[in-house]
Amino acid sequence: MSVRLSVIVATYQSPEWLEKVLWGYLAQNHRDFELLIADDGSTDETAQMIARYADEGVPIRHVWQRDDGFRKSRILNKAIVAARSEYLVFSDADLVPRGDFLAVHAGLAAKGRFLSGGCVRLPMEVSRSIMRADVVEGRVFSLRWIRARGGGASRGWTKLAVPGFAAAAADRLTTTRPTWNGGNASGWRSDLIAVNGFDERMGYGGQDRELGRRLENAAVRGYGVRYRALCIHLDHGRGYATTESIHGNMEIRRRTRSERLTWTPFGIEKSTP
Repeated sequence: MSVRLSVIVATYQSPEWLEKVLWGYLAQNHRDFELLIADDGSTDETAQMIARYADEGVPIRHVWQRDDGFRKSRILNKAIVAARSEYLVFSDADLVPRGDFLAVHAGLAAKGRFLSGGCVRLPMEVSRSIMRADVVEGRVFSLRWIRARGGGASRGWTKLAVPGFAAAAADRLTTTRPTWNGGNASGWRSDLIAVNGFDERMGYGGQDRELGRRLENAAVRGYGVRYRALCIHLDHGRGYATTESIHGNMEIRRRTRSERLTWTPFGIEKSTP
């Protein structure tokens, strides 16, 4: 199956990294998609940067809300509602997609499941060095290129060493359980609406996994594409992570798991089902 996609990329005050991400989407070999930038309150610098790419052949829409603390779940719900396609791919403004990224998500979309992808994390010095040609020509996904720019050895980089023909087998053999990973996941818009989207009570730390658990409780199963659908993760700080938000999120996740919840009254609709 191959479907038209709405790609939702979450961002906040990171126009430099977001621009590198845009280079990746403009170089995709699957072209049947729209791109929604789900912006949790960035300044005009981000809007101006996005506008520079308005005429490059991919429909780009900027879904923005004012800055009022970490409200990623809320802006993602707004983007779900705004999406014009029936199949949604989710990522972040620090994840540069490989050229076949959307082709993998579109080709493996199937009823009754969501896709769970992976990433390869780069150190800061390599992240800063990336130019548009490195993304378009695929060099940034080369271990040799990364090491030549100061990247040391990392166990996570083994995904880059798996050739394309072996990636499907690697996905079958991995012991990593497929979960909804906010930086690389996809699913049917109807399934996301049915569980009422993301829980807007949740700050940083696990809000994507909680959504995935509700999907699984609703019999929508995760399917791993960690080796087939790859992104490069650009390094950055995490000043928005707090002990309070992480502990609060853990309690919400615990209840979702123990009570096998499929709906949150704090999502797209603020009501009970």
